[in-house]
Amino acid sequence: MRIARSVKVSRKQLTAHKLRSILALVGIIIGVSAVIVMVAIGNGAQEEVLSRIRAMGTNLVIVNAGQAQKSAGRAQVRGAVTTLRLEDVEAIKDNLSLIRNAAPLQSKKVQVKFANLSSNTTVVGTSPEFPEVRSFFPRRGIFFSESENRASRRVAVLGRSVVENLFEGQEPIGKTIRIGRVQFQVIGVMEAKGVDMNGVDQDDQIFIPIQTALRRVFNQDYISSISLQVRSPEEMAAAKRQVRELLRERHRLNRADKADDFTIQSQTELMQAQRETTDTFTALIAGIGAVSLLIGGIGILAIMLISIRERRKEIGLRMAVGASRKDITWQFVIESAILSIGGGLVGIAIGVVIAVIIALANHWQVGVSLSSILGAFGFSMLVGLVFGVSPARKAARLDPIVALRGE
Repeated sequence: MRIARSVKVSRKQLTAHKLRSILALVGIIIGVSAVIVMVAIGNGAQEEVLSRIRAMGTNLVIVNAGQAQKSAGRAQVRGAVTTLRLEDVEAIKDNLSLIRNAAPLQSKKVQVKFANLSSNTTVVGTSPEFPEVRSFFPRRGIFFSESENRASRRVAVLGRSVVENLFEGQEPIGKTIRIGRVQFQVIGVMEAKGVDMNGVDQDDQIFIPIQTALRRVFNQDYISSISLQVRSPEEMAAAKRQVRELLRERHRLNRADKADDFTIQSQTELMQAQRETTDTFTALIAGIGAVSLLIGGIGILAIMLISIRERRKEIGLRMAVGASRKDITWQFVIESAILSIGGGLVGIAIGVVIAVIIALANHWQVGVSLSSILGAFGFSMLVGLVFGVSPARKAARLDPIVALRGE
């Protein structure tokens, strides 16, 4: 009954000073909504990145020429490494039973022309296995065949962005484009793929046979990477070991002190690395929201101290008619709790609404998680109570005679 009466009195006091109560609520509301929105965006970004990695292919292992070093959270190879060859791809396909498919890749930015239009586009030399390995298929027309690859035919399959940039609504299949100084016939158009995890527009690419690319466009005999499709997810680790052993033997790296001249990454490792990066990002922005909550708690502290100063006579009168120090303490703790709980609930509602609006307006994925809602709400309650205890104890320690004088 005593607590219920304190709640009723606290509600009357807070509604009697609306502006002061609103100011105390604002900090909590901003903090809670900020945590929910930021975590939702972080979760959505993580899911977006992971979905793009999954879209790269099924059971994917990527072999890159050179030793990759992490820079800004991404694996990068510095300098040209020429030891990875087409013969390595054939050796992997012929000798490793855990590998279902293998596709070599070599790419370069090249000027591409059609009629009077031109564009700097990424030209990718690869093999007919590429669509299956990378789950990236033609939408119209066909992909080139192994016979066309072996014969170094000048055929090309275009990404959607290339079609939009060069053909302006015309049907590209059957037309002739110029890649560098070499003419190619368009035989297909790839499905829309979007931006990959590194921010590269996968639709702004032209795919040509690897033999044609190396001999007639790039004028080189080495490749930059190999995409491998493993038979099953359970065999990824074993497949990586087999590929490493085979490539070390072929590249004459048999001595233990010789470092690999290639880097092998599995789809699982890519997903784990990206998950760690986005988790760090989410934790950082959630921390910023927590700082907002702390600021809101300081606001509650200031408002409660002002309230005590204004209500000294009321406190003295209540103590004179029999209210104990515990009653006074509970009075102000409950007021602080009402502010923090009310601000937390309003902040949750605003945070969820803002997250949904962001998702709808920008076509982003957002993930409003129950854990972020409960965490933000629990933290707001904790902040409110912690910053409310000190003023409550100060009010309870007032001398009734001094308080009645209003001094």
